Amino acid sequence: MSTLAELSSVVRTRRADMGLTQAALARLSGLSRATVNQLEAASLQDLSLVRVSRLLGVLGLSVTVAPQRPTAGKTPALELAARSASVSYRKPLTAGVLRAALLQGQVPAAFQPHVATLLDEASSALLAAVVEQLHEQEGVPRAQVWARMRELARGFKSARGLWA
Repeated sequence: MSTLAELSSVVRTRRADMGLTQAALARLSGLSRATVNQLEAASLQDLSLVRVSRLLGVLGLSVTVAPQRPTAGKTPALELAARSASVSYRKPLTAGVLRAALLQGQVPAAFQPHVATLLDEASSALLAAVVEQLHEQEGVPRAQVWARMRELARGFKSARGLWA
């Protein structure tokens, strides 16, 4: 990200897509609501990299200074998420089953523990990558995928602050 205006726009959009209020984002990132508001309005005078990193981490984003690398050969996010959700279970969750669950909001009974674990424990970055993949491949609005995740997490009675 190269400018405060760009950072402001990305934060505001991701927060809204995730269905978080400024107050909720502030609480989750350890910042004040006024700071989040000023950042989103691009009127913030100064914000340390540590604080920006905490805020972006909650949103599954990061500030990266590196040459861009091609994504060829990279494991798709849905596949990584399905594998991650399957670690403690005998029957593995497939990327296809996870895709259907996140698009339709219905999880087969045999895979409910897998999806509940994913939503409770996966990093925000992995969840954000899954949202991006579904958006790119299926044309589903990002906010709709985040809302579906939130709906599922609440149905599974997740205690994770991200879904509150």
